[in-house]
Amino acid sequence: MSTFFTQQLLYWNQTANHRAMPWKGEKDPYKIWLSEIILQQTRVEQGLPYYEKFVAAFPTIKDLAKAPQDKVMKLWQGLGYYSRARNLQFAAQWVMSEHKGKFPKEYNEIIKMKGVGEYTAAAIASFAYDLPHPVLDGNVYRILSRIFGIHDAIDSSAGKKKFMEKLHELLPVQEAANFNQSIMEFGAIQCVPKNPKCDECIFKNECYAFANEKIELLPIKEKKLIKKDRHFYYLISSDGENTIIKKRADKDIWHSLYEFPLFEKPIETKEKIIYQSEIQKHLLTHQNIYFQFTVVKVKSLKPKKDEVLVPLTQLEEFAFPKIMHDFIAKKLNLYLPIK
Repeated sequence: MSTFFTQQLLYWNQTANHRAMPWKGEKDPYKIWLSEIILQQTRVEQGLPYYEKFVAAFPTIKDLAKAPQDKVMKLWQGLGYYSRARNLQFAAQWVMSEHKGKFPKEYNEIIKMKGVGEYTAAAIASFAYDLPHPVLDGNVYRILSRIFGIHDAIDSSAGKKKFMEKLHELLPVQEAANFNQSIMEFGAIQCVPKNPKCDECIFKNECYAFANEKIELLPIKEKKLIKKDRHFYYLISSDGENTIIKKRADKDIWHSLYEFPLFEKPIETKEKIIYQSEIQKHLLTHQNIYFQFTVVKVKSLKPKKDEVLVPLTQLEEFAFPKIMHDFIAKKLNLYLPIK
């Protein structure tokens, strides 16, 4: 079954997978690394424009390493999981200092880059250097658990070991890059989480989950995600020309992005309120953010030590979390002259 699976998968990728992506077949480790970091927790359709922007703005790892952090964060704005952008630049600077600007060529060095885990290191090592390291991510867990009937929990140490052993059994050493690309694509296109295309699947006759009606039950996870509710109330004060913002410095969500002064209780003010939004909900992986914007007109502005006084017309130059960027672009200009 192992040899059959590998042969069929490679044949499917060669003959039936026609999804074109700019990094497909790429051998430049820098571009492969960029694409893999951008695609973490992100759909290809959403990540593609960001990949193109980053390659255009930072053609080399040296360009990324020496760029102002605010520029990197601004380009990343809207993609979410902002620690990826910070880690990306930190890793670029590490390559410049520790490897004299040359991207590392060994798996054990690649994995030392900040923000690079086992999956990303394996992808870079195989795609750029044809090293025999199998990739193991959500797509691969799903495919292997369904087709081979693996019931070990994917979020357990024993489960991870079992799946990795299976991958090494399947991996053709001389075609590691092709195999990794094929299995990742098969999970993204064919064996998707919900409503997989079982009727046209090349493994329909061999698939354990299909034969036993366990498509929706596999893979298995031990732990359930518990989300935390948080309440953010933003105060936007303006004298008609300027406003106050600050950079988030705490090791929390949206670190290194800018925001308006934040309160965790409903805003009470004696100033004239010219607009107050409804309380809205923003869903993150581990948190539910309930947020509200209050816009007030004041005679003068006095920023605190960690705050910045900026002209309203320059707000678009700063990197904000998506909820704030959308509010500035779509709503704030109705009440204040931001353009």
